[in-house]
Amino acid sequence: MNDIAMSSEAIGSAAGFREARWRLQTLTLAGLTWPARTEAGAGRAVLMLHGWLDNSLTFIKLAPELTGVATAHAIDMAGHGQSGHRPEGQGYLLMDYVADLAELVEVHFSETGDSTVDLVGHSLGGIVCALYAAAFPEKVRKLVMIDSLGAISRPIEETVPQLRRAIKKRLAGSGRQTVYPDIQSAAKAREGGLSPLSPEAALTLIPRNMKPEGDGFVWRTDPRLRHPSPLMMNEEQVLASLRAIVTPTLFVRAEKGLLAYRKGLDERRDVLESPTIAHVPGGHHCHLDGDTRPVAEAIRNFLEDE
Repeated sequence: MNDIAMSSEAIGSAAGFREARWRLQTLTLAGLTWPARTEAGAGRAVLMLHGWLDNSLTFIKLAPELTGVATAHAIDMAGHGQSGHRPEGQGYLLMDYVADLAELVEVHFSETGDSTVDLVGHSLGGIVCALYAAAFPEKVRKLVMIDSLGAISRPIEETVPQLRRAIKKRLAGSGRQTVYPDIQSAAKAREGGLSPLSPEAALTLIPRNMKPEGDGFVWRTDPRLRHPSPLMMNEEQVLASLRAIVTPTLFVRAEKGLLAYRKGLDERRDVLESPTIAHVPGGHHCHLDGDTRPVAEAIRNFLEDE
């Protein structure tokens, strides 16, 4: 097997997509595009944003299921996958991702058939999509959040300690990257962690996040992605941002996801304006790992419903 190749399952699922590039002012975003299967869908676009440290291949099972509704574009966010990295001296602030999405829509998707887009976001991608929908409701037809419901918050008394941690890490730098002998070893390392993946799912995602280095491979993703954010929202700000969303919204809640037992989630849900909620089996990557049909059906039905 070619070390940079996707798993055989991923290759079979990926039939029909093409690589895409979208130039922004300071960097170029990369991603994958699945053309719409219908004439009506060709005039609409669904933009899909992945989670932290993932990439556009996280949607390799879901995207083909949505091509009856629109052309599906899965985007590598800045610093991830094949997309460009932030310039030296900058970090990866949450609001900068929202600005990236705003520029992407304005420059590359403002001339779609009905001049609005559908947004599907997983985890961090869901947070970014929700903030954009709150700030630019006229640009978004429908919003889908997969195991995601607003930004991670911190109490206001943690503002200064958070700032201190972020600055100390920025001054210390990222350190040396781990060199893996092959892609399979990197995928094995990714299987564990806060959001575990099956071997098949890890091997689907990992190749797009890697690059050759000497006799092995290192992460292509920007190491600054792991640096603490210098400023985070408090819960009141998160609730205000969710309350501002007037776009029809679907919250996909995974039975064993990261939000399954999170306190305060009901209050976040309740401030949304008439949300649709889909309870689906699986963990945090319910759209990629295991039986993904319930997720695909819920999202497809939601986007198709006029």
